[in-house]
Amino acid sequence: MKTYTSLNLIQQDLKDGSLTCVELVDYYLNNIEKSKHLNAYLEVYADEAKALAREIDKKFANGTAGKLAGMVVATKDVLAFENHHLQAASNILEGYKSQYTGTAVQRLLDEDAIIIGRNNCDEFGMGSSNENSAFGSTLNAQDENRVPGGSSGGSAVAVQADTCLVSLGSDTGGSVRQPAAFCGIFGLKPTYSRISRHGLIAYASSFDCIGILTKSVEDAAITLEVIAGKDDFDSTVSQKEVPVYSQQLEIKGKIKIAYIKETLEAEGLDPKIKQHLEEKLSLLKKAGHEVEAVSLPTLEYILPTYYILTTAESSSNLSRYDGVKFGYRTPTPANLEAMYKKTRSEGFGAEVKRRIMLGTFVLSASYYDAYYNKAQKVRRIIREQTKAILNDFDFILAPTTPTTAFKIGEHTKNPLEMYLADLYTVQASVAGLPAISIPTGSDEEGMPIGLQAVANDFEEGKLLAFSKHLMNLNN
Repeated sequence: MKTYTSLNLIQQDLKDGSLTCVELVDYYLNNIEKSKHLNAYLEVYADEAKALAREIDKKFANGTAGKLAGMVVATKDVLAFENHHLQAASNILEGYKSQYTGTAVQRLLDEDAIIIGRNNCDEFGMGSSNENSAFGSTLNAQDENRVPGGSSGGSAVAVQADTCLVSLGSDTGGSVRQPAAFCGIFGLKPTYSRISRHGLIAYASSFDCIGILTKSVEDAAITLEVIAGKDDFDSTVSQKEVPVYSQQLEIKGKIKIAYIKETLEAEGLDPKIKQHLEEKLSLLKKAGHEVEAVSLPTLEYILPTYYILTTAESSSNLSRYDGVKFGYRTPTPANLEAMYKKTRSEGFGAEVKRRIMLGTFVLSASYYDAYYNKAQKVRRIIREQTKAILNDFDFILAPTTPTTAFKIGEHTKNPLEMYLADLYTVQASVAGLPAISIPTGSDEEGMPIGLQAVANDFEEGKLLAFSKHLMNLNN
């Protein structure tokens, strides 16, 4: 069977009878089996996916199939799917099955998408390499000695290795965009509140977004169109109407693109990626668009602000995992207090414990004002300065990552080196703005390079259109 790069191509073949959903699911299941060593999946719903495929084939025959019929989707192991295991790639949730289906997943099912399995990830979304999973690292399909990025590394590899068409991940500080860049696919983080977080395991609630990983802009657009929008189960979700993104994929007229000069001067930026960005900016200029360097005075404070606030929120959110009501419980508790301590120290991995302790420290009475309060104020300034740029320009273009995919184990001994992998993605997360990683090329070793575009609040339509335009410039 041929490789499909978009839902549109799949639906054309379904309509003319040259393909059935059952054949498509079998094809993806075969690819999952072939790529099992990549460790992208924690669980595969083979029988369930086949049964659903048969039902959707019947719907196609009688003309009642939904908008996403033929879309085979995997979901990161932080998204609730009723009666299916949900572990956030952590031992602390050993044996837990979700009691309900989250809004984003339910909306996919309502439009006849097929969920084929759940993907590996960094534990509780904490990591930039997918090496923090309790179930082992996921491998990059392009080079199995390298990481796929994180925390949605399993989701990125699932799409990269052609085991599904689309995967839903989560993005707190770059966890969809960074692995998308490392794996050569599209990774969209929408505006904070664009997609309901109902059914998403919380890491840092004021940052967490459900994101979309795809092979095409068109699939990102139609998936966002289906899963975005108001939801009675999430009081923080936006009430704004959801545009028909799939019909807004054309750039009209000339646009203004900013790039932050300090990002190109950053010490950790790989010269190959710097050159790649400069070439794309030159192409945009030649196409008649306005390209200009701007300055962001608070750039050096973005990463520490992000880690202070997210660790604080994770310390609070993860306090619920105590061994009392669900998940793992230590088998040898001496008393109640010891049960709490041993359960959490045995159930959580090293990186999760590190972030909980950091968060507890910055929230402590002695340091609350010095760290947490100050970081909240700086976050507001970063958002205001970023939006000021976007009031004058349509987009900010930057590298998605400072390097291409690094080797497994290369940064595990130095958490600070690992945190620097988020250098360019955290700005949009701190500011709550939409951003996308666009696969625009590769280095001399064949490893993918992604460029990141950021737009103003709720301008996902413009962002997707720009992504398609930039890809066309490459061709």
